[in-house]
Amino acid sequence: MSALFDLTGKAAVVVGGSRGMGRSMCLALAEAGADVMVVSRRRAGCEEVAAEITAATGRKAVPYACHIGHWDEVTALADAAYETFGKVDVLVNNAGMSPVYDRIEEVSEELYDKVFAVNLKGPFRLTALVGARMAAGDGGSIVFVSSVSSIRAGHGAIPYAAAKAGVNALALQFAHEFGPKVRVNCIMPGAFLTDISKHWDPDEFARNAQSYALRRGAQPDEIMGTILYLASDASSFTTGAVLQVHGGHP
Repeated sequence: MSALFDLTGKAAVVVGGSRGMGRSMCLALAEAGADVMVVSRRRAGCEEVAAEITAATGRKAVPYACHIGHWDEVTALADAAYETFGKVDVLVNNAGMSPVYDRIEEVSEELYDKVFAVNLKGPFRLTALVGARMAAGDGGSIVFVSSVSSIRAGHGAIPYAAAKAGVNALALQFAHEFGPKVRVNCIMPGAFLTDISKHWDPDEFARNAQSYALRRGAQPDEIMGTILYLASDASSFTTGAVLQVHGGHP
């Protein structure tokens, strides 16, 4: 059974891989045998995680700085991944941002465009580039990361929720665009206790979490099993799916 999850000899690119769930995904993929390109806007964070991966697993880990919201940088990232590994077997689109605003009418055009660029435009462009090469070659697995906000009402994150709803759609559309050789799926996480959660009101979150089936938020490492399933042959008949990992969010 463990062979289903074996990624030995595979090459993975994880965007948004320097912290939180992304870091956990990088470690999980490397522990399963994959070489990993750790991508984020700040190179220092990528270098730290890459060093951690190599020390812990012995796998090749390459840091790469890229602003995923910039079209030309995304093109350069795709080229760099193939120059580094010669192939990409697994692509994880995990980058995201959700700036805080006080009132919805005060959301500027600049903020709106930035949210959509990072959460939707960049993942679209990178998937188009890498997915096309996968489909022309030996195939692969592409995983998007959206948010429970894309299907649940909330406060203070309307542009983010709209962009992540678009990510859900990308998974379905790209699955048909690049099938049958490329599988494309989406993880829809709920409340994960990452760096972002440090800005939450802990008492308010504790109250809200009582409405979840599991009555708590998730630790970043609790995404590891999900990413291994979608990246590996364990999910060989799963594509175009949006997998909810939210602890029973109502």
